[in-house]
Amino acid sequence: MNNIVDHVAEEIKKYNGVAFPVKSSLLRRVFVKKQKWQNLHPNPDDEFSDPKIGPSQRIIREYEEKFRRNQINQGLRREDQIEPIIVERMHPDGYMIINGHHRWAACAMMDMKCNVSIVNLTQKNDIINMIENSTHDKRVSLDLDEVVFCPSKEGYEKSLGFPHSMFFKQNIRTGIPALFHYLKLHGYDIWVYSSNYYSYDTVSRLLRLYHADVDGVVTGTKMLNKREGSSNIRKAVAEKYKFTLNINDSSVIKIYSNSDNFEEREMNLEESIWAKEVMEIVKELDENE
Repeated sequence: MNNIVDHVAEEIKKYNGVAFPVKSSLLRRVFVKKQKWQNLHPNPDDEFSDPKIGPSQRIIREYEEKFRRNQINQGLRREDQIEPIIVERMHPDGYMIINGHHRWAACAMMDMKCNVSIVNLTQKNDIINMIENSTHDKRVSLDLDEVVFCPSKEGYEKSLGFPHSMFFKQNIRTGIPALFHYLKLHGYDIWVYSSNYYSYDTVSRLLRLYHADVDGVVTGTKMLNKREGSSNIRKAVAEKYKFTLNINDSSVIKIYSNSDNFEEREMNLEESIWAKEVMEIVKELDENE
């Protein structure tokens, strides 16, 4: 592979109008860890594929050097361990690159296989289905990494046992199951989201194992916002829910749909645990409704 820019342009032209993401089974996501570089296709929504921006030759060379060092030194140092390329399976063939274009380009230049991690990102149609299947007219939203998986003074829920611990590496913040149970009893749909590239079905399964069912899971939010239809999603959410409670570490913000109005309640975490404080704020907001 001598000219990665020309190859990217050819790939974008070849798959324009015919490619779309398809779901991968759990077994595929768990066991498929390597792919020929030719099986991975550049993402037209990524800056890497933009001819006005394009790939960084410096970054590609740096990855090539790391790959060469790794080939020489079988026992890899921590700083030389390279994260796998995040991909989605796509129709009509192969995988679409979500994150890791420069790593892929370095593999192409060296004609070597790529380490991959296959995910099922949330798509527009998935979100529309989640909204249509929801049962309430109010919801809460929580950031997975900053709130649900985030450590607090109270720590984490008890870790999952074998064999679930083999597949799920995240721990759930103490009080999340109890909080979600409370919210369900009081008529809320629960949505969680993340800019990271988790498989949305994996997140749902993990939370179910903690008895913390959710109604909506949105992953790869940055990638989702780049794709067509994001305005339609916002419209569908506004039509379905009269308001959303955005729950974070230190406050609960009540955001009214189709309005600029909002209410904010700050927490006093020194006097009570986080989940209990959130429940008390939600109760107060409901009583004032």
